[in-house]
Amino acid sequence: MKHVILPLTGLLALSACATTEQEAPVSVRIANATPAVSVTARGETTPVGTANADAADDPAIWRNAAAPSQSLIVGTDKKAGLYVYGLDGKTRDFLDAGRVNNVDLKDGVVVNGTPGVLVAASDRSDVAHAKVALFRLDTATAKLTAIGKVDGGTGEAYGLCLGRDESGLSAYIVLKDGTIHQIALDTSGATPAGRIVRTLKLSSQAEGCAVDDRTHILYVAEEDVGLWRFDARADGATIPTKIAAADGKNLVMDAEGVAIAPIGEKDGYVLVSSQGDNAYVLYRLRDDAYVGRFRVVDGAIGGSEETDGIELMLGDFGPAYPGGLFVAQDGHNAAAAQNFKLVAWDDIVRALGLPR
Repeated sequence: MKHVILPLTGLLALSACATTEQEAPVSVRIANATPAVSVTARGETTPVGTANADAADDPAIWRNAAAPSQSLIVGTDKKAGLYVYGLDGKTRDFLDAGRVNNVDLKDGVVVNGTPGVLVAASDRSDVAHAKVALFRLDTATAKLTAIGKVDGGTGEAYGLCLGRDESGLSAYIVLKDGTIHQIALDTSGATPAGRIVRTLKLSSQAEGCAVDDRTHILYVAEEDVGLWRFDARADGATIPTKIAAADGKNLVMDAEGVAIAPIGEKDGYVLVSSQGDNAYVLYRLRDDAYVGRFRVVDGAIGGSEETDGIELMLGDFGPAYPGGLFVAQDGHNAAAAQNFKLVAWDDIVRALGLPR
């Protein structure tokens, strides 16, 4: 969700712009917000095709282990469909998939009898009936193929993330009212199947989510409240634990995109888009402690503002992104349509003084 934040010292003047979903430059001065360090993007994608609108939303990353610089990014234009980009930012494919909002992917998933990359997106074409739209990504050609949809429950689809454990693959679809359905997926046959195995609940609008497959923890951002974690297992507890409040200090509402930086067996960081002041916040996984904040500011490439979705993957992505790749939706991309900014994880680590 986008809010216009007016530059009033110590106050947030919020006016929802859902009617036109038109983007405008935003000036942000939050008196009580914790200072943030600055990094610059090393790359950016071509703008999405929907101009003059809040359209680009959420990215997912596929890392090519054999040729890291040939990795791919999948991004949503929530008015039109899915893009596939190379690390050079150029569009490799576009699929008219309708109003898909959030996206995630998993490698090594059996799709119609053959292991491959499964892409899942929250489909909000029918605001009364959520769907999970499923696609196969051909990594050799960078082409997406739709393979079907599964039921996501009653309500408007919003956030989505994938998680995998010994029981199989699950999609977690976050409905706009804070309801979260865990859907067991089976894509092994010609037609995908999905079954809602349990329901979780937050009290108000939520969207961004991510699953740590090592610890089986689901992280969800409740936009005006803060960051929560749930047990991600189908037989796990359904009571959430609050990690951080959207108190206008470390995390400024809206709390939006969520991503994980896994380090070792169970440590690392969870990152959240602090959309209200154009920043990103890190919390340590092992103890939920606040770690730091950063912004992506103008450099050779423009910065990012009003970010919805984010994604992060550690590892070698070639000379430009040797330690990992952070991708952030840019809600105000100068005079162009919205796009996604690409940041080297090494630059974030250096700016925040994180251990290497």
